[in-house]
Amino acid sequence: DPQITVAATSEAGLSLLDSIVGYDKVIIIDAIQTKEGNIGQIYRMGPEDFSLTKHFSSPHQINLVTALELGKMLGLAMPQKITIFAVEARDIASFSEKCTPEVERAIPEAVKMVLEELVG
Repeated sequence: DPQITVAATSEAGLSLLDSIVGYDKVIIIDAIQTKEGNIGQIYRMGPEDFSLTKHFSSPHQINLVTALELGKMLGLAMPQKITIFAVEARDIASFSEKCTPEVERAIPEAVKMVLEELVG
C-alpha cells in the first residue's frame, strides 16, 4: 500500500521525532521490560501507558512521551494516533541483531497484531 511506510530504526527520544513527524498514524514496535512481565509477552500500548516500563529507550535520551510533548509544543505535525507494540524482553540495555528464543517465538503474533491494527 503506497500510504504505508515501513522503516527500521534504532532511534529513540528526540531522534525518533524526525521519523514520525508528518504522519497521521504511527505504529512503533519495540522491546520492553516490565516488573512482572513474561519474556515474549506482547503488549499493545499508547504513549500514556509508559508507567509500566523500566525504560523504553536508552537512559541517555529523553523518553518517547517527553519527545512527543516537545514536538507538540514546537508545533510539529505530530501523529494523531500512536500505537506501540512492545515485546517483553529479558534485557533491553544490550543490543543485538539476534532475538532470544522467547522473543523470536512472539514475532508471528506481533506481526499479526500489527496487521490487524493496520486493517482496523
